[in-house]
Amino acid sequence: MSYGLNIEMHKQAEIVKRLNGICAQVLPYLSQEHQQQVLAAIERAKQVTPPEMNSIIRQQLQAHQLSQLQGLALPMTPLPLGLSQPTLPAVTTSSGLFSLSSLLASQAQLAKEEKASRDGADSHREEDGDKSD
Repeated sequence: MSYGLNIEMHKQAEIVKRLNGICAQVLPYLSQEHQQQVLAAIERAKQVTPPEMNSIIRQQLQAHQLSQLQGLALPMTPLPLGLSQPTLPAVTTSSGLFSLSSLLASQAQLAKEEKASRDGADSHREEDGDKSD
């Protein structure tokens, strides 16, 4: 068991080194304001403990699952005998990091889509304003 944990720790250390390298390469190309935001986010990330990260990921997953269930609007029916309620899978450090990165990527994509839809709505309003003059 300790061998597997040792391997996992080495994997995590390698991931951290690679991500730090990527951040160091990208950072100079950002504006001063964004550089400060990235550096502050990196410092906050260094202070997050694995239990805190697991708690955050579970909350995100539960919120995501609730939003999906509300979107379906299916009536809640009792489960047949012999079936139990689904539970959240145990989150390991590596799966937690991958889940966190995929959540961040999806949030970034949603923010881009929202901005694009707002920009599109603003341009339609401007066009409508031009037509009425």
